[in-house]
Amino acid sequence: MAISLLDGSVSLRSGWNLNIKNDYRHCSGLSNLAFKTCILTDASRFCTISRFGHGTTVRSVQTLFTRSTAAARHTRIACSQDSNCDTKFFDFIVVGSGVAGLRYALEVSKYGSVAIITKAEPQESNTKYAQGGVSAVLCPSDSVESHMQDTIIAGAYLCDEETVRVVCTEGPDRVKELIAIGASFDHGDDGKLHLAREGGHSHNRIVHAADMTGREIERALLKAVDDEPNIFLFGHHFAIDLLTSQDNGESNCHGVDTLNTETQQIVRFISKVTLLASGGAGHIYPTTTNPPVATGDGVAMAHRAQAVISNMEFVQFHPTALADEGLPIKPIHRRENAFLITEAVRGDGGILYNQSMQRFMPLYDERAELAPRDVVARSIDDQLKKRGEKYVLLDISHKPREQILSHFPNIAAECLRYGLDITCSSIPVVPAAHYMCGGIRAGLHGETNVKGLYVAGEVACTGLHGANRLASNSLLEALVFARRAVQPSIDHMARSNLDIHSSTLWTRPMLPSSLKGHAIQEILFRTKATRVELQSIMWEFVGIVRSTSRLKNAEWKIGELEADWEDFLFRRGWKPTMVGLEACEMKNLFCCAKLVVNSALARQESRGLHFTEDFPFLEESKRKPTIIFPASLKLTWSSQQVQQLIAGSPR
Repeated sequence: MAISLLDGSVSLRSGWNLNIKNDYRHCSGLSNLAFKTCILTDASRFCTISRFGHGTTVRSVQTLFTRSTAAARHTRIACSQDSNCDTKFFDFIVVGSGVAGLRYALEVSKYGSVAIITKAEPQESNTKYAQGGVSAVLCPSDSVESHMQDTIIAGAYLCDEETVRVVCTEGPDRVKELIAIGASFDHGDDGKLHLAREGGHSHNRIVHAADMTGREIERALLKAVDDEPNIFLFGHHFAIDLLTSQDNGESNCHGVDTLNTETQQIVRFISKVTLLASGGAGHIYPTTTNPPVATGDGVAMAHRAQAVISNMEFVQFHPTALADEGLPIKPIHRRENAFLITEAVRGDGGILYNQSMQRFMPLYDERAELAPRDVVARSIDDQLKKRGEKYVLLDISHKPREQILSHFPNIAAECLRYGLDITCSSIPVVPAAHYMCGGIRAGLHGETNVKGLYVAGEVACTGLHGANRLASNSLLEALVFARRAVQPSIDHMARSNLDIHSSTLWTRPMLPSSLKGHAIQEILFRTKATRVELQSIMWEFVGIVRSTSRLKNAEWKIGELEADWEDFLFRRGWKPTMVGLEACEMKNLFCCAKLVVNSALARQESRGLHFTEDFPFLEESKRKPTIIFPASLKLTWSSQQVQQLIAGSPR
């Protein structure tokens, strides 16, 4: 199996030169694909206006368009349609509408047409739920070197130092660009940006908008996107699989197949450049701060497209999600995603207690509540297991009421809905799956080993986070890499051509319209139950504290569960080329869960977010990233692309 700690030389810089072990495998070669130029100069743009939150309007495309750019260049795009599949052609495709995808789209739209494909409403992404802020060196007493040191220490010395330097150096300019775009951040009485401090940081360097920073950034970027006539948003389009080919052993990306979940129509997007910015995979666990859309679609699609995956064992559990069991008034319905209690509460002086009101963090780490997230999460987990309790308490009530309400209005309001006043009572909290430090392996410009495919945001593994992400470095990384991916994307686009006939080079995904109603309902019911069971396995066997025996048990249980689910579907008439939202999400969850388990088994040490009882200490000889090569996992339905390149296709 080609899953191991890195052994050999790797260049993660522009150009992506991989030279890793002798068992690095290219999948069997497919037909070389070359687009011919097709210039359509007499097409018009038709769209409707749909309104969503924050008073912003976004264009929803009905028919694709052609227009000239400021560079007086013909845009090579077109649209063809039949009753079963709509096909669209763009210069750039962006999968995901969080900070990384939107920021990238704004830049590349100056050079060509851009389609932003998003799974739900445009504002529904992990970015929206980011409370804390963006870390950046904006204070004279702070320094890039200090930010680098904090990042590397938090990352358990597994960070790529060059990546860390690039992100910490370029971060301040990216924040200033956000402000220029229209993002509004909190300022102090002196009129300067108010900089907060969070766990793992040695200085106050967190730019924030109260405790709703992500929402404010998303608002500003969506407004800017709406003002850009060369960007089109496709909401409620679920990305099924990337369209790929092989050329002399190299994988190439040519777009993506999607399912319009409102019309139940397959929509094929052909492009010169594709950026995956689709977020994480928090829903492989039963409790997560991630929104329902975070089912690992980007990582799973990329793995099926022969992209190299890295460091999937490092799943960050946020130490403090709101524990509904401890609220005076219990929510009527179970939340789809846990409510996050930002790191900034501890940075502002919040103290953690067990239910006997005993402060416990100084027993685990001299930094106490300001220790990095992996340390705090394990400490809370240890307290809960030792004491047989379901949650601990986070108390900020010793601070002035006005300060609490001004810094954390969203948290205060949410808790008050359930009878808890955080200005005079402690907040019940529990760890929850929060962030994937691993993902699609990327170079310094977001490039992958698949030509024409770039990545940014949580879906990517750039080397910044190492074995544990420093608080508020995620939005920063997304901004920096979204910007760094622009120039190589433009260069690749300029070298590529679009052929209106290229959309026929792959087989089409099928809708399950031939299945009877009772079969569909049985499949949906079984898929829902399977999802819950997978999440339960991941929490019990692949949680905060692990062991080799539990990981192997998880590997076996997941394999059996997946095989039973696939068999159930196929016995009811489901075909391998059929697609549906729930089934595709289940495939992706299985894929990501297996990637996490196999990566965890490969790392025989405890480092950062990966703690195993069998190897409880750091091993310097194992301070290497985990690499998951193409076709590493056992071949199942979830590890295969739905569509295939048709044999003998024209080149």
